[in-house]
Amino acid sequence: MTEAKTSLKRSLIGKVVSDKRSKTVTVLIERRVKHELYGKIVAKTSKYHAHDEKGEYKLGDVIEITESRPISKTKNWVVSRLVQKAETV
Repeated sequence: MTEAKTSLKRSLIGKVVSDKRSKTVTVLIERRVKHELYGKIVAKTSKYHAHDEKGEYKLGDVIEITESRPISKTKNWVVSRLVQKAETV
C-alpha cells in the first residue's frame, strides 16, 4: 500500500523584512486574532529567521516558509517557495 503522506511540518506565509545576512532572510508573519476579553480583532506579528541557500529572496518579497530541523541557534525554518515578488518603485 503506497499512500501519499501529508506533511506534518507547519508552513507559514509572510513578508521578507531583512535580507542582510548570508543565506538567511527574516520573515514577518502577521496573524489576525480575536482579543480574549474585548472581542476586537487585533493583528499579532512574529518574526522568523529562514534559510535561503542561494540568497535569491529580497526585501519585500512574500514567501512561504516551512518548518525544518534546527540549522542554527535561531534558524529552524526553510524558504519553500516565492508567493509574490516585491514590486520595484
